[in-house]
Amino acid sequence: MRTLCASTLIGEFFIIGFAGLVAMKEPDLSMGMVWTVSGIAMLLCVLLCGMITRPGGLQLGWALQIGLIASGFVVPLMFFLGGSFAVLWWASIHFGRKIDEAKARFAAAAEAEAGAEAGA
Repeated sequence: MRTLCASTLIGEFFIIGFAGLVAMKEPDLSMGMVWTVSGIAMLLCVLLCGMITRPGGLQLGWALQIGLIASGFVVPLMFFLGGSFAVLWWASIHFGRKIDEAKARFAAAAEAEAGAEAGA
């Protein structure tokens, strides 16, 4: 799960950076405000890569997804991109857990097989 979620977060890191470049063109927004918000969101993406398996990591990831969708009020394309990354986030969690379970089953089977060979 960790690998899939981290890959999604790194993709979001770049999307947030590009959205910041687009948001700079808005005359109502100051460059400092755009890059403060974008920078915090980008930093959160990187920090979450290491916090995914810790308590609250996935919830913070969902909060980031909501923020990404809400950024569509500033850059309308972010409604679509934020929604797309929210689906990717869900898929990363869902299928990542299945992969982790399969790895655990394979490891247990290999361990049992090694134990049976050692006992024979």
